[in-house]
Amino acid sequence: MLGLPDNRLDTLPLLDVIKHIEAIVEAVMPEIIYTHHAGDLNVDHRIVHQAAVTACRPLPGSSVRAIYAFETVSNTEWQSGGDPFRPQRWVDIEPFLESKRRALEAYAAEMRPFPHARSREAVEARARVRGAAVGLAAAECFMVVREVVR
Repeated sequence: MLGLPDNRLDTLPLLDVIKHIEAIVEAVMPEIIYTHHAGDLNVDHRIVHQAAVTACRPLPGSSVRAIYAFETVSNTEWQSGGDPFRPQRWVDIEPFLESKRRALEAYAAEMRPFPHARSREAVEARARVRGAAVGLAAAECFMVVREVVR
């Protein structure tokens, strides 16, 4: 959380958020960045996306070779405008579905009963539908923000 206010990043100058991410990128030197979709309903998600893309601008010597945007249930599909989530990259997660179910337990306070999009059943159904779109049992998908192939 970096000590930043939850669901209130719009109260901070964007540069402050960028500087936090830049410091992490400089320390970790990641090759791949995963960030929220730019059009999420949640304002913090939109700001994190913008700050991450800015912090990872393609400068000479940058370690970042790819930036992928992920969908967040009950945020990405509820947007009311802008660019919709159009995935270009699918990752087979079938071997990890049980791990994903267990990970959702840490997020229990945010989960809702089915048929809410943020229910355990809906999250698994989304993975199954995303997988079926490309011939897999389950998948997560991403939008390619930037990808440099060397």
